[in-house]
Amino acid sequence: MAHAAGVSVATVSRVINKVPSVDPALAKKVWESIQKLGYVPNTQARALVSGRSKLLGVIISDITNPFFPELIQGFEDKAVEVGYETLIGSTNYDLQRMEQCVQRMLERKVEGVAVMTFGIEEPLLDRLASQGIPMVFIDLAPKKKGISTIRVDYQKGIHEAVQHLAVLGHRRLAFISGPERLHSAVARLQAFRSAVDEIGLRVPESYIFHGDHTVDGGERGVEHLLALSKPPTAIMCSNDMTAIGAMHALSRAGLSIPKDISLIGFDDIRISEYMLPPLTTIRMSGRDIAASAVTSLLDSSSPPREVETKLVVRQTTSVPAGTLADLRKKSGKAQRGR
Repeated sequence: MAHAAGVSVATVSRVINKVPSVDPALAKKVWESIQKLGYVPNTQARALVSGRSKLLGVIISDITNPFFPELIQGFEDKAVEVGYETLIGSTNYDLQRMEQCVQRMLERKVEGVAVMTFGIEEPLLDRLASQGIPMVFIDLAPKKKGISTIRVDYQKGIHEAVQHLAVLGHRRLAFISGPERLHSAVARLQAFRSAVDEIGLRVPESYIFHGDHTVDGGERGVEHLLALSKPPTAIMCSNDMTAIGAMHALSRAGLSIPKDISLIGFDDIRISEYMLPPLTTIRMSGRDIAASAVTSLLDSSSPPREVETKLVVRQTTSVPAGTLADLRKKSGKAQRGR
């Protein structure tokens, strides 16, 4: 390479590592030779020499949930923008898989880890912390040096959704939650309870179904709610995958959305816009979370960041079934009474 460009090996090294003091004319010759010869730098060898891997790790719960690929895409885009690569680990909610993810991160000498999942055990945290590796968590983080937090404002979007349903005339509101071991799922359920209390509604415990953030969980939740003697007129779901499962179960039951029942999801994954009908949901931007995570890893002294949520109204919410007919009856009686 150096011979082809007519420069020293040291100059080639400085060009590849983008040292700013290299003469622009020499740098141009080196890059032309790199392109001509199809040279691919050995990043692992460079990491050994420099002591810098330029790698950021991200650990997620479930790669099959479309929210996480969108988050990873945002994470990788931001990482590339600042000259880093991304190492991905998916735990599938399994402790052994979590241990394997952490081991890979250590072996590849990542310079920071975004933990976008729950249940990372204290010894695993200590293994990362003992190497001085910065970490960032969503919502809850251990109080250790080099660990930062991204907070999600679940209440804002969920309060907007409850108020939206109340304005439409719904009074029987149900909620299909996520797993109780997941902090974000508990926070969403708490936000729902707070929002309905705020407008003076009572939600019976039978209207709360504890799901698992999967399509199957959404189907089971709807089966439970429809079996009640007085089913709800609107269902809110802790994530969009649950809502998609709920849509399928409602369709199988012969119910039309939103004519017979209204439905709201959470996350605003891309596919939610293309469901039939398009899903009304609460947007929590995976890209905003990802960008904040990368920024926090590279500057762990930065203050906690907050990601907002907001309601996105599409076509799965409407007035409760029979409301318009009742209004016509009342209107007719009023006219006859004149």
